[in-house]
Amino acid sequence: MASIGNLDPEVGKSEPIPESAAPVLLPPPPPSSCASFLGFRKIDLITRVVLFSATLTALIVMVTSDQTEMTQIPGVPSPAPVSAEFKESPAFIFLVVALVVASFYALISTLVSISLLLRHEFTAQISVYMTSLDTVMLGILAFATGTAGGFALKGNEDVGWNKICNVYDKFCRYIATSLASSLFASFLLLLLSICSALSKRTP
Repeated sequence: MASIGNLDPEVGKSEPIPESAAPVLLPPPPPSSCASFLGFRKIDLITRVVLFSATLTALIVMVTSDQTEMTQIPGVPSPAPVSAEFKESPAFIFLVVALVVASFYALISTLVSISLLLRHEFTAQISVYMTSLDTVMLGILAFATGTAGGFALKGNEDVGWNKICNVYDKFCRYIATSLASSLFASFLLLLLSICSALSKRTP
């Protein structure tokens, strides 16, 4: 007698196997949350590296924006060398200080982000602090950028900003580049604040 599961000589096909003996197909396992975690941390790390580059670039451009030109001063018979410096404006000084703090924070937070890729067990605790610090840095840098940008657009009666760009073209270009980089860094901090908040929900 042919056993169950052997070929039937007449039809050349195997007889059906009883349900109890049929292999049970398990559903595919759900995707691991590890990939999602690593994705968050890699995006966070890359963003912080770009943030450090943006703040450092804005800082370097701002402090190297000084320009000296021969200018005719009222009451002086011949042109005299006159310098345009960021230190002449409190708004620009405040932006430089904010950029220094933001650059230092970006460097430290980048190192922390690298350590979180290597040691996952501290992610939940540190993410809470990083979210708060990202938000604080966003407020400081955005306020400093807005203040300096407002001064650059409207000018100042003491400095005579409305006329200064006709003479100090390099100074104005550097200031505009620094403001653009600082604004970009503020956007990155906003993005980091959102990513840090989302990463707290990642197991």
